[in-house]
Amino acid sequence: MNQFDIAVLGGGPGGYVAAICAAKRGKSVALVEKRDLGGTCLNRGCIPTKALLHSADLYSEMKEASSQGILVEGLAFDYEKITQRKENIVKKLRMGVAGLMKGNHITVFPTEGMLVDAHTLKVGDETLSAGSIILAMGSFPAALPIPGIESAKNSDDVLSMRELPKSAVIIGGGVIGVEFATMLSSLDVEVTIVEMAPQILPGTDEEIAASMRKILEKKKVTIHTGAKVLAVENGKACLFELDGQQQRATGEMVIVAVGRKPATANIGLETAGITLERGFVKVDEEMRTSVDGVYAIGDITGKMQLAHVASAQGLVAANNACGEHRRMRYDIVPSCIYTSPEIASVGLTQAQALDKGIEVKMGTFPVAANGRSSIMNVTEGVAKIVTDARTGEILGAQLMTPRATDMIGEIAAVMRAEGTIEELSDTIHAHPTVSEMIMEAAHDVHHQSCHKL
Repeated sequence: MNQFDIAVLGGGPGGYVAAICAAKRGKSVALVEKRDLGGTCLNRGCIPTKALLHSADLYSEMKEASSQGILVEGLAFDYEKITQRKENIVKKLRMGVAGLMKGNHITVFPTEGMLVDAHTLKVGDETLSAGSIILAMGSFPAALPIPGIESAKNSDDVLSMRELPKSAVIIGGGVIGVEFATMLSSLDVEVTIVEMAPQILPGTDEEIAASMRKILEKKKVTIHTGAKVLAVENGKACLFELDGQQQRATGEMVIVAVGRKPATANIGLETAGITLERGFVKVDEEMRTSVDGVYAIGDITGKMQLAHVASAQGLVAANNACGEHRRMRYDIVPSCIYTSPEIASVGLTQAQALDKGIEVKMGTFPVAANGRSSIMNVTEGVAKIVTDARTGEILGAQLMTPRATDMIGEIAAVMRAEGTIEELSDTIHAHPTVSEMIMEAAHDVHHQSCHKL
């Protein structure tokens, strides 16, 4: 029997980070991954999606280049080359993860694993014994229980396409659906979104969601919100009910983007006594499951299905498996949407803070008034900062700006340090930059922004 201090089941951004963390603390570590190192995020999610979006954004920008004095003749794109570039990026990063495994002396088992008990994994024809086990199996695309859904494409199918359709219907107007709509419409695909919620990007600040809807509609994306999907026909039509009327949206393909489900079935969890809730593994703040010595991280925990949350959970679990008592926090987690412009948020929106009974003060600053954004030819968007009116504590922020996903970390860091709006206001920001909008919004909390009436 192979003996290790810690065994990790799943090699995604949670699992491989947990493995490296434990190895750096001197533990012998086994990592079991039946598919590709890097998991969904690297191979079938974050990285390939953003690679495609980057190419689509570049093409979209070039179509508007004449307004900036750049004359382009015969502009076109080769989607085969776009996908090849995407695959090269994924391959390079996957090789980087493999190199980290080797460099940290982590034993990788490229096969399926099954939990036997709190200290044992069945791995192919072998058995692993470990002092602690960290479960990190990830998730897979969810489907709707409606007729014909099996004929639709999911996110994995979209990312593996070698040719683009001329038209597509996307079921789901959340983050995945809107990012796909952005990418496809930028590459001249006729797109229709069908979303059950009253707005696209449910849970996002209402003003920002409404602005993104207008931007997508300018790109000729048709959007139906408040729509209940009834059926999919031959992978080319979506039947839905809207305002009591049955309607039909057609395209060369129907794409289902309605979230993801935890990969917890048929893995031995029930046999080992692991408690599940709605298919997710129940964990405490230290990422401990109901069985002593077994931890769970990532999408299977049902907390926040984000790669950076999985990695943070992985660090907590690995350190605790090494004898510490670290706790996971979910109140200051940045969320990012890679639209154009980007959307990023952290903490509470104004509406969420008011629902909690908190008296708030909010500052805003429009993208149209930011010099750097104007230089980048972006005029739509806003930066918002929500604060506690009594203490000045920063409760949250919502950005719809160029490079929003890169900037949100600044606000998260101030919130983590329990900084106040005064400290953020007094921080000098370079000019001209998009990040000046954070300072200006902070000044606006007390109506002191010099560049806003």
